[in-house]
Amino acid sequence: MWIRARAPLRISFAGGGTDVSPYCDERGGAVLSATINRHAYATLIPGGEHIVIQSLDYDASISYGIDDPFVYDGQLDLAKGVVDHFRRMGSLPTGLTIILHNDAPPGSGLGSSSALAVAMVGAFSAFLKLPLDSYQIAQKAFDIERIEVGIIGGKQDQYASAFGGFNFIEFLHDVSLVNQLRIPVEVMSELEYRLVFAYVGGKRVYSDIIQQQVSNFKDQNRTAVEAMDTIKALAYQMKNALLIGNLAEFAQLLNEGWENKKKMAEGISNQAIDDLYNGAREAGALGGKITGAGGGGFMFFLCDPFCTHDVQTALRAQGASLVDLSFTHLGVTTWNAPESKFAKK
Repeated sequence: MWIRARAPLRISFAGGGTDVSPYCDERGGAVLSATINRHAYATLIPGGEHIVIQSLDYDASISYGIDDPFVYDGQLDLAKGVVDHFRRMGSLPTGLTIILHNDAPPGSGLGSSSALAVAMVGAFSAFLKLPLDSYQIAQKAFDIERIEVGIIGGKQDQYASAFGGFNFIEFLHDVSLVNQLRIPVEVMSELEYRLVFAYVGGKRVYSDIIQQQVSNFKDQNRTAVEAMDTIKALAYQMKNALLIGNLAEFAQLLNEGWENKKKMAEGISNQAIDDLYNGAREAGALGGKITGAGGGGFMFFLCDPFCTHDVQTALRAQGASLVDLSFTHLGVTTWNAPESKFAKK
């Protein structure tokens, strides 16, 4: 029996960065996010005498003996970490092959790596018949990615991907609280209609930006810390605006959040991103931001409904690639998949 799992990617409207330790441990973090119709996939095929991990995106494959120690060398390290976690639990009765695929590349700012960890945890949970709920899947994926493998970053991606939908997530020192928001259909539809998504490219060194953000907080850099406090407060305000369907206020707060996010660390924005953002604003975008830590990847813009086409034209003129995205409500899901004769041996 093959087991397949998928976990959605996400966009973060507000609060991104306040979910990173030590800020969230000391002051508490808050993030407003929504999952989109892009996913990370993991297929688990039991059997054999080896552990094989294949990435369809990178056309890469690694193989180890069932009891061989993994070498963390930058090649599929996160996937190795997930497998090793369950192997150390003594839960793997056989060899297995894991096939991975992602609808967005690492560095996209859509939480693709964390979604992959969530999908893998979901697949192992189904395979081993572990009664893990969404909280437990998210926490296990976080522990593996951030603590066991040591990939720097925050907590929001794993929880957003595990739960799915629109979520307001609060992070305290020892607990994460997911508030699943019931956004009226007409509000969600209007929000989708007004949003423009664009891939802006750029050299995005995610870990460097996060590390500087952490250092700024530890050093009590006044500008950076005040910006973090502000975007956390904005997350609460944006949640309220979204729930009552006040998209004009939501857009205004989105713009304010972007201006403050840029103060958290160097490299979040640059001249090319600033020019693109200003061009979109001049064409009718009311607010926008980068979807992840910064430096490049995907951006989105909330537009006046009569200016959406003008914003798209302005973005294309500056070299951005437009992408059609929509919201999804499902979190991580698993199912039994039919075997394929085309699977690589």
